[in-house]
Amino acid sequence: MKKIAILASGSGTNAEKIMEYFQHSPKGKIVLVASNKKDAFVLERAKKFDVPTFTFTKSEMESGELTKKLQSLRVDLVVLAGFLLKVTDDLIQKFPDRIVNIHPALLPNYGGKGMYGDKVHQAIKEAGDTETGITIHMVNEHYDEGKIIFQAAVAIAPEDTPAQIAAKVHLLEHKYFPNVIESLL
Repeated sequence: MKKIAILASGSGTNAEKIMEYFQHSPKGKIVLVASNKKDAFVLERAKKFDVPTFTFTKSEMESGELTKKLQSLRVDLVVLAGFLLKVTDDLIQKFPDRIVNIHPALLPNYGGKGMYGDKVHQAIKEAGDTETGITIHMVNEHYDEGKIIFQAAVAIAPEDTPAQIAAKVHLLEHKYFPNVIESLL
C-alpha cells in the first residue's frame, strides 16, 4: 500500500475527491493533507475522512519542515491539489518524479507563475479559445513545466463565462485526477 500526501491551499474539492477515491483503493492511502493556510477548508474536508492534517508557513516549507514531515511518514507520492506555493528545490530533490500537480488548462498554454484558478479561466475567455482542459504533470523546478502525464479537453462556447469554463474544468479534474494518481502508484 503506497502512501500519498496531498498539499492544498484552498477549499479542497479535488482533495476531497481524491480522499473519497482512495478510501477503497488497494493500491494507495492518503496519509496526510497539508496546507500553507491554517484556515483552508481542505483541512475540514480531511477530517471527514479521518486523514491527519498539517499546516506550515512558507518559511517553514523553505527551511525543510514540510520535507521532513513527508519523509517521516515515508510518503511515496506527493499530490498538489490547488497548492499555490512554488515547491522548494529541496522537496523536489527528496521526492524526484514523485510530486504530481494538476493544472486547469492544456499546458503549455496558460501555465507559469501566477497562472492558477480563475486567472487561467479568465485568460482563456479573453483569448477566445474554443477548448480548454486539464493537465496532470510531474513537478520540477519550473512552474508547470514538468513531464506531462495526462491531458483531457472540453469544448467551450463563445458565450461561456469564466465561471462556466471553471465548472467544466472541475468536472474533468474530479473525473480523472484520482485515477491518474492511482496509475502512478
